[in-house]
Amino acid sequence: MVAVPARPGRAIVAVVLASIALASAPGTAAADPSPAQARAKLVKLNERADQLVERYNQATETYKNARKKYDTLNTEYGRTAARAEVLRRDLVKLAVTDYQSGAVTGWQGFVFRGDPGGALSGMASLDHLAQARAARIRAFEAATKELRDRRNAAKRVLAEADTARDKVRDEKGKVDELVDEQTKLMRRLGLFRTGDPNSPGIVYTGPASGNARTALQFAFAQIGKPYQYGGTGPGSYDCSGLTQAAWRQAGVELPRTTWTQWSWGSARRVPLDQLQPGDLLFSKGLGHMGMYAGNGKMVHAPQTGDVIKVVDLDGYWRTRLLGAVRP
Repeated sequence: MVAVPARPGRAIVAVVLASIALASAPGTAAADPSPAQARAKLVKLNERADQLVERYNQATETYKNARKKYDTLNTEYGRTAARAEVLRRDLVKLAVTDYQSGAVTGWQGFVFRGDPGGALSGMASLDHLAQARAARIRAFEAATKELRDRRNAAKRVLAEADTARDKVRDEKGKVDELVDEQTKLMRRLGLFRTGDPNSPGIVYTGPASGNARTALQFAFAQIGKPYQYGGTGPGSYDCSGLTQAAWRQAGVELPRTTWTQWSWGSARRVPLDQLQPGDLLFSKGLGHMGMYAGNGKMVHAPQTGDVIKVVDLDGYWRTRLLGAVRP
């Protein structure tokens, strides 16, 4: 009996089926990361998110400041325009009066009065009117120049604000993508916490005194509220939004972002081994911050999927700290 060679098509099908069977066999598929690997990935995601959120916050502040500057210039432009319009109307009235009175009612009429004293007095009056008119013209010219300058300045600042707004949109898009990834991973690990925007918090009973105590009392009253990047309260906060709000309650106005708060405190930095309650704590890379609560603890707004809480300053957090600032 002569063997019949297999058809090429059947051979291909057999190979494909064998490949599928092999791929679906136990132990051949790519294994899901272990809980430890997932947690390590989450740490990296959180650190990356810290940096992106701060860039987003910085872009937002740049836009707000540019827009505020534009609004101020635009208001001043409006006031200058109104003043210039009043001066313009005065000049129009003078021109109409000159036209109606005729061109020969100037100094010639006084010369032929026959009274030298009266003629001189009349000429002096005309000179005074001419000076007043010249002063009005100069005022109008100055106002219109100021108007042009303010308009041009406002246009430049508005262009800066538009550029900053586009930067905010770009950064927000990047942060949103990362937040989605964080959220999925935290839900998988069972770590995701929505928080309560109306959380009453807890009472601060630590060793702080003075305005530091006021700041910490405020911060502790926010415990349990959700972290939200870009959040400045009252229902949610990000890390620098919380410290800014807490110290504002104590009468100290901090800048908005972690970077600017660190820069603001350049002359107020303290060693990490000399911390006092209320000191601002900054992470390496300036992507995150919190507030020292005393007794080796920190209150902070951690990251997406978590809530404002108190943590011990040991292990991970102790190695992550860059420095401290005392407001």
